[in-house]
Amino acid sequence: MSNSIVVLGPGQGAQSVGMGRAWCDASTTAAAVFARADAAIDFSSLGGSLSKLCFDGPADTLNRTDVCQPALFTCGIASFHALQECEDRPTIACCAGLSLGEYTALAIAGAFTFEDGLRLVAARGRLMQAAAEASRGSMVALIGADEAQAQAVCDGAAQGDVLVLANFNATGQIVLSGHATACARAIAVAQEVGCRAATLQVAGAFHSPLMAPAAEALKNTLEQVEFHPLKHPVWSNVTAQLHDPTDAQKLKKLLVDQLVCPVRWSQSMLALNAELSLGSHRPVVHELAPGSVLKGLMRRIDKSCEVISHDKPDKPDKPDKH
Repeated sequence: MSNSIVVLGPGQGAQSVGMGRAWCDASTTAAAVFARADAAIDFSSLGGSLSKLCFDGPADTLNRTDVCQPALFTCGIASFHALQECEDRPTIACCAGLSLGEYTALAIAGAFTFEDGLRLVAARGRLMQAAAEASRGSMVALIGADEAQAQAVCDGAAQGDVLVLANFNATGQIVLSGHATACARAIAVAQEVGCRAATLQVAGAFHSPLMAPAAEALKNTLEQVEFHPLKHPVWSNVTAQLHDPTDAQKLKKLLVDQLVCPVRWSQSMLALNAELSLGSHRPVVHELAPGSVLKGLMRRIDKSCEVISHDKPDKPDKPDKH
């Protein structure tokens, strides 16, 4: 790896059965992270430990919001520590993560311990799952829409229901979130403004006002965790700017806001790439396990940015070449 790197943590949707197994087989350090997760989180009521659910599934259990969030956090941290074992240990220029992945980035930056981060994301997953079950929400991806078109779809389809812009994933890819009835109407309205739309298979209306009960409860959970000054710069999903490294209360507030505000991933990556271009040595961007979702989004955001995905230790993706 390069001597200076950017670290990206994937979010919900990147999970798949088998994730992390190759890292555990190849690295005692990665295996130790999964063992710590198994000791900290009790998933016996779901038929196995966190590591067993990651490695063996079943998929419908792993895909649950309350399971996949701690699972993704663990897998990302395990792959990071295994990558740090290399002789040419890189320095970290900055970190970022998509939604849940922001917690992975913050853990790497030293905001909280692994165990505290794991308990936070497990609580976050449970709270989001409960809010989703209570609100009958959904999400719709708009393909080929800019922000004005996406807002026009919201305005035309809401009809008194909640429907908001929730995820700015990449250029031409914006996700709407709100009541399922409004999301269903958005499919038809999207055609009228000239873009394609598809309903996402998610538990509920994430990053929308329908997550307010989860946000309020998460606020109380965050107050019970000690946050430390950030050792590395971390990008905020809410502001698309760097977190204040020493203001723990502001950081906690932004993590609460993240549940009900849009995730500005595209804007964050554009700002990050602009920062990287200012230096004489451009750090390489590394996406932690699992999957390569963020690499795919970066192709749409900024083709000049190289991303290496580390889904497995033996076959890391090659950087994009353009």
